Amino acid sequence: MIPHLAVAALLLLSAGVSARADDMPVIKVEMRDGVILPAIIEVPANTRFKLEISNTGQTPAEFESLELKREKALAAGSTSGIVFRTLDPGSYDVFDDFHPEAKAKLVAK
Repeated sequence: MIPHLAVAALLLLSAGVSARADDMPVIKVEMRDGVILPAIIEVPANTRFKLEISNTGQTPAEFESLELKREKALAAGSTSGIVFRTLDPGSYDVFDDFHPEAKAKLVAK
């Protein structure tokens, strides 16, 4: 009987975790050969969220922010994500480390 209760408890816990992950806002960002779209990336402040970053270009890209201490390198044609626990309201500079001309702002509201 005890093993069945343990399995039931694990199932309930895993269901709660996946429900929270599904509720997390996902903000999509595109990087394409020296361009970051959108140029102003609006995200929720004080809320857990995920940036889904797609490199639709023909060359590698690296989403980076010195202020946020985050970076993510992407091969051409790939998609990856960065989960942020929370961000204080404000504006943060982001750039493509492989294409210095590519800049954007991440704005937490």
